[in-house]
Amino acid sequence: MPELPEVETVVRDLAAADIAGRRISRVEVLHPSVIAPLTPREFIRRLTGRRLAGITRRAKFIVFQLDDGELLTLHLRMTGQLHLTHGGRGDKHDHLHLTLDDGRTLTYHDPRRFGRWRLGRNAAELFHALGPEPLDDALTPADFAQRLRQHHRQLKPLLLDQTFLAGLGNIYVDESLFAARLHPRRRAQTVKPEQAQVLLAAIRKLLTAAIRARGTTLGLGEGNFASPYHMHGTFKLKLKAYGRTGEPCVRCGTAIKRIVVGQRSTHFCPACQKR
Repeated sequence: MPELPEVETVVRDLAAADIAGRRISRVEVLHPSVIAPLTPREFIRRLTGRRLAGITRRAKFIVFQLDDGELLTLHLRMTGQLHLTHGGRGDKHDHLHLTLDDGRTLTYHDPRRFGRWRLGRNAAELFHALGPEPLDDALTPADFAQRLRQHHRQLKPLLLDQTFLAGLGNIYVDESLFAARLHPRRRAQTVKPEQAQVLLAAIRKLLTAAIRARGTTLGLGEGNFASPYHMHGTFKLKLKAYGRTGEPCVRCGTAIKRIVVGQRSTHFCPACQKR
């Protein structure tokens, strides 16, 4: 599933493709399950003729800002992709088309149909349950440490919880805990303020580096899940924990171990990340 760096890459690519400012001249919903909770007829009615005023990101959501302040959001989930073409594509897994006033078509492609498009009146309505953005300067180390102290959960599932911190997924949580030398099963309330500061700095450093690398290429190499330019991410080459089961730790040489924490595959160094 794409995480913050992958979604941020998609948003930047769409912005570079000059989507902002274009008007939606036609909407086609080929599979109703990818839109929620509106019916296809209502979704089409509310979008047709609207202008895309801007494109941003919130957590793992792509956010299209419409001309009257309403928001159109997309969560790509496991296999969602966007393709920007002239005249559409005609693939059997293409489920939604937004034709723009310059003749280009933004097509939503999703073999598993897990992704969702949603219309909302404002950010408060759509994102009320989300936690702070990890790259937001408003989240200070002291605030982060305080938030950790309020929870008795293990670090791995807590950092994956989008209501605690928005945008992280399995890859970057494993990498952040490795960088901070914290065990994924450690209880959040036991993390000292100085350790919390190191963890937050590690999260930010990794996310920033991953954005520069256009994310992590996984699976079949559909690098950024939705890039109009189809340029693969390269952060996989820099992973130090995730997916490296049995390989030597880059710090101490101990074999990286894989366990299951909170029903999620988890990679860590048993020597560097002692519980």
